[in-house]
Amino acid sequence: MDRIRRRRTGAVAGTLTALALAVTGLFAGGTGTAAADTRAVPQHAVTGYWQNFDNGAQVQKLGDVQDDYDIIAVAFADATGTPGQVTFNLDSAGLGGYTVDQFKADIKAKQAAGKSVIISVGGEKGAVAVDDAASASAFADSVYALMREYGFDGVDIDLENGLDSTYMTQALKSLAGKAGSGLVLTMAPQTIDMQSPSNEYFKTALAVKDILTVVNMQYYNSGSMLGCDGKVYSQGTVDFLTGLACIQLENGLAPSQVGIGVPASPQAAGGGYVFPDVVNNALDCLAKGTGCGSFKPSKTYPDIRGAMTWSTNWDAGAGSAWSKAVGPHVHDLP
Repeated sequence: MDRIRRRRTGAVAGTLTALALAVTGLFAGGTGTAAADTRAVPQHAVTGYWQNFDNGAQVQKLGDVQDDYDIIAVAFADATGTPGQVTFNLDSAGLGGYTVDQFKADIKAKQAAGKSVIISVGGEKGAVAVDDAASASAFADSVYALMREYGFDGVDIDLENGLDSTYMTQALKSLAGKAGSGLVLTMAPQTIDMQSPSNEYFKTALAVKDILTVVNMQYYNSGSMLGCDGKVYSQGTVDFLTGLACIQLENGLAPSQVGIGVPASPQAAGGGYVFPDVVNNALDCLAKGTGCGSFKPSKTYPDIRGAMTWSTNWDAGAGSAWSKAVGPHVHDLP
């Protein structure tokens, strides 16, 4: 997610060809072990990114975030001059004079209503490098400091400019040791990052699956990609959502650790928008085997976590049509 709208150029055909052999034949049929669940995260959850900036979407205070969202990811933390270290700067001016005290109070109110509020690190322009032991330590220490200062429940990893699985794993394990079992840990990789379990992002997710809440891959701004059957699917279709989710579901992540990330409105992304009913059909296909397109998984995954959107602000600007449709559907999954 970026501060203008949402990112990334389409994947080229050559990349798909190179990945085809990696995707086909990967699957051993296992779905991994379930994650240790965290405080306030329901079995089926909706994640939404809240924008700490004004980019043309509807400006919201955190307290304005729609009630259908179970996990609210505050976008974004800012890098400092120290490698791996992050901080948070509330855009009070851009948000109409929203104060830090009001922001902290709104976090507490959302938590009292059973929501989780986490700090997101990254976005298209968020260059945070965790590539050695020192930066891993700086990352864990600084995120934990933000959790204590603001009351965040955890962290979202939305790094779109490269990721070192060895040191990001080290950082997240260290953070979990500080924060304890209540840590909410989410990830929002791009589609290309989750095409194979040998990719650095995927390797990180698998390495921290004992503390991982959900991976909400971004099923947009990518162009066509490979599904788990080795076929190419076009973004903006139910097959794209189900065929790509299958890769994660059959390569080590528990169904409860897999979510579908989509734009809340056509204006929220450069491509890949789908109507809310397509999201609901994809969830039904994965959870119950109904609503599928041409691709139908060989099994169902009733514990699939749910869905994510960029952003609560774009959703609000469209009359909250996305959360009103997808939220109740996610919460009614078996």
